[in-house]
Amino acid sequence: MSNLYQSLSHSKWNCKYHIIFTPKRRKKIIYGNLRKELKEIFHALARQKDSKIIEGNLCIDHVHMCIEIPPKYPVASVIGFLKGKSAIAIARSQGKTQNFGGSTFWARGYAVSTVGFDEQIVRGYIKEQDNNEGNF
Repeated sequence: MSNLYQSLSHSKWNCKYHIIFTPKRRKKIIYGNLRKELKEIFHALARQKDSKIIEGNLCIDHVHMCIEIPPKYPVASVIGFLKGKSAIAIARSQGKTQNFGGSTFWARGYAVSTVGFDEQIVRGYIKEQDNNEGNF
């Protein structure tokens, strides 16, 4: 049981989610240097919310990730945090320095499903996306 579950002060948990989201108008802009930057940005932001990206793939026009989120954080708030802060980081990397809210990069919605005990199947699916390019 200790290998599968993690601990908080009063609970044991195993909460993994498969998340998909897209840039606005599904622009095909997640490539090249932006891909490398986004990998590091997403991992750093996930650590700030005590979360861990288990598997990820930055496709040309969308993002897939399998992420482990502790139950003390709502899934919607973690996804909102990842999308909002990464949009600001992208804007800063492209030369904008002030008065940028990050509201023009990611589309508003996202898809999320719980992984449960099918984690290996979901991880395999994410790896197969986009011919293994852009894994993180």
